[in-house]
Amino acid sequence: MFAKAYGKPGDLIHLELGKPLEDTPNHIKQAAIQALWDGKVHYSDLKGIPELRNAIATKLRTDNNLDFTADEIIVTNGLTQASFAAFMALLDEGDEAILLEPFYPQHIGKIELAGARVVTAPLDAGDGFSIRRELIEPKITDRTRMIVLINPCNPTGRVYRREELQAVADLAIEHDLIVVADEVYEQIVFDGAQHISIASLPGMRERTITMFAFTKAYAMDGWRLGWIAADASFIGPLMKITTNEVTHVNTFIQYGAVAALTGPAGELHRMVEGDRRRRDLVVQRLNQMPGVVCDLPQGTIYAFANISDTGLKSQDLASQLMEREGVVVEAGGFYGEAGDSHIRVCFGAESEARLSEAMNRMQRFLNSRP
Repeated sequence: MFAKAYGKPGDLIHLELGKPLEDTPNHIKQAAIQALWDGKVHYSDLKGIPELRNAIATKLRTDNNLDFTADEIIVTNGLTQASFAAFMALLDEGDEAILLEPFYPQHIGKIELAGARVVTAPLDAGDGFSIRRELIEPKITDRTRMIVLINPCNPTGRVYRREELQAVADLAIEHDLIVVADEVYEQIVFDGAQHISIASLPGMRERTITMFAFTKAYAMDGWRLGWIAADASFIGPLMKITTNEVTHVNTFIQYGAVAALTGPAGELHRMVEGDRRRRDLVVQRLNQMPGVVCDLPQGTIYAFANISDTGLKSQDLASQLMEREGVVVEAGGFYGEAGDSHIRVCFGAESEARLSEAMNRMQRFLNSRP
């Protein structure tokens, strides 16, 4: 076992958990601290403080080509609460929700809690997990209520092109479906890739629930702050869930979020550049390992490496790598059968030195196999 071989119980290198490496930038923390000193400690607006919702509305117009008023925005406890509210408010018993596979598995439980059925539409690994209409349309039935879209995509790292998003939009319009768009990684994109919010496409604003969070790009995962942007017709049903669940988000931390959106962008750019360097390091090393092929992710903090030629299933490789070398990665099968020939490696949560050590251990493991 790993602990016996190394004599260092707990010296695991964690590349499975998608959390930021960096600390939250100081100007964001200072704004929250100042709000405490200023007595911003009481109940506030159920949708979120007006200052934050106005800042979000400005950000959406500037960065996402989305025109929502502050009243069409709900501040949430991270994207987790945002997605819970969307599924609970908009799905009924017996409805079906389509997930593109590889999928983000945490959405499944929420859909099922709403009494709906998950239907998966496997994408083609050989085509880079691109979205194609013919892979989704056969999954649509008279019970289909929504399509769930993750862009940029966890786990594959894809940033979907406009024509791919248009294929989803066309299906949604033709079949009168809602799109629930998880865009938590929108700001972590590389090499000139352009993130496009599907709600900005013609005919999609009124049928899309778009969800964002401060979690990744601003290194604010422990703050638990996100938001929903949706047409006014959705806001009442969504608030039935959010207000009954938590009333509203912690008041004083919302002032930190205002500072994140309105303060200097240099720290954000620096952190994304750090992610790019770590991405390049990990992907270069993965492609030097026997049986491993890994495309450069266009976004997110994950490399989704194809391990088909190792002859191992993803869970077997992940388990053996942890036991023998103390490197923890996620089995691609966790994201559905379409991902089972892959492993997900998070390059965003560890330093370059730790990532290099992890790659050395992984290389040793794969070189030692017959």
